[in-house]
Amino acid sequence: MKVLFVSSEAYPLVKTGGLGDVAGALPAALRDVGVDARILLPAYPDAMGRATLTGRSVALGDPLGVGECRLLEGSMPDTGCPLWLLDCPPMYERSGDPYMITPGNDWPDNFKRFALLAKVAAMIGAAGDLMDWRPNVIHAHDWQTGLVPAYLKAWSVRRPPVLFTIHNLHYMGIFGQEILGMVGLPQNQFSIEGLEYHGLVSMLKAGIQYSQAVSTVSPSYAREIQTPYEGQGLDGLLRQRGEKLRGILNGIDMAAWDPLTDPHLAAPIDPANPEPGKAANKASLKRQMGLDGNGSTPLFGLVSRFVEQKGIDLVLGAINRLVGEGAQLAILGSGDRHLEYELNLAASRHPGRVGIHVGYDERLSHLIQAGSDFLLVPSRFEPCGLTQLYALRYGTAPVVRRTGGLADSVRSVDEDPEGTGVVFDHAFIDAVEWAVGRAVALFHDPDTMARVRRAAMAQDFSWKRSAQEYLKVYTDLMTAG
Repeated sequence: MKVLFVSSEAYPLVKTGGLGDVAGALPAALRDVGVDARILLPAYPDAMGRATLTGRSVALGDPLGVGECRLLEGSMPDTGCPLWLLDCPPMYERSGDPYMITPGNDWPDNFKRFALLAKVAAMIGAAGDLMDWRPNVIHAHDWQTGLVPAYLKAWSVRRPPVLFTIHNLHYMGIFGQEILGMVGLPQNQFSIEGLEYHGLVSMLKAGIQYSQAVSTVSPSYAREIQTPYEGQGLDGLLRQRGEKLRGILNGIDMAAWDPLTDPHLAAPIDPANPEPGKAANKASLKRQMGLDGNGSTPLFGLVSRFVEQKGIDLVLGAINRLVGEGAQLAILGSGDRHLEYELNLAASRHPGRVGIHVGYDERLSHLIQAGSDFLLVPSRFEPCGLTQLYALRYGTAPVVRRTGGLADSVRSVDEDPEGTGVVFDHAFIDAVEWAVGRAVALFHDPDTMARVRRAAMAQDFSWKRSAQEYLKVYTDLMTAG
């Protein structure tokens, strides 16, 4: 079975969030179960610098009227998974964030940049002799690839089926109707049965409407987006696609996140006896974050984008309660400038109790997962979430809101004798305060805390499990013809 994986990012070539992790790890896991998976990715400067290129290329001409393009053959540097980089300097030769000029300001030609990616993916599917390889299935990810099935539909060619995966329904790829002619799609697709969304074009809706199957990154999120509350106006279409909508929980890279071998840690953490390793990493984390060194203090970690979705304002509202409970907080992330300011202000008000690092730091993110006693994930919605999976792997009990993938991956200590974390229901400050208090009480019950740590570290969130589920979806698509 041959599967073309189309994404706008893939770790370690380029990553802004969970999509990058999935697109980097899942194709390799699929290859381990016998799938000939290959990745198609824009040739951003960082991707060009980090990929292992063979020197072989295929000229594509100018398929979208934006400049000459070519496919560069290579492989992923960590897994060896085959890779094609779509090289079109006018579209992709830009440094920094792949989507934005500056924080909060998208590149104005993003519709062309990702329409080009989608069109080339469709070309490979429709005429696989471009690379002497033709996919049986195209697996497209998020709004940046939503036009892949739209092109195949417009061309009315014998084509491979498309599985379209929604990583976050809130990012919809919305542009004006005038872009259709600019990207070579027919005006008859601009309808309620097509890619029209409130008088505009939604590339994400195109992916949902025209693909042969839709998936998202957890079973709970698949149910939630079929409701008016979470469906962003697409709940009716998603219910209509219900039989072809699957929720498959993301996995994690078990080698990159291995508590016994992780080079980013101060000491390994043995799942059979995690306490010594946890204590060593906790001490190291406190030193790095400028926190008081008392090891008997419960330490909460927060690794997140600073946006409303992640409930960062709820954390801000609960910090006084957290500190009042005798706990500490180590924060890593970036995002909304106002939230960054407020978090920095909270750290200055609670020196030695709250530490913050604004920005992205891979090593520190691993150390926070390993050194914290609890990881705060109070998201208003969470399609899957990966931080709580990393936390479980390192014996850190997640404190999560019951939504999306958080609900599917964390078992409440108050509802399950094999509980792995603290779970609360509502996106309110007092609910977060309750959860913090419950976690602190758990910390001061050493026997129960030890049991929770061991239960957490025993969970299997490997990509092998997820790959088997995707393999079944691909097989069903091929069988359906």
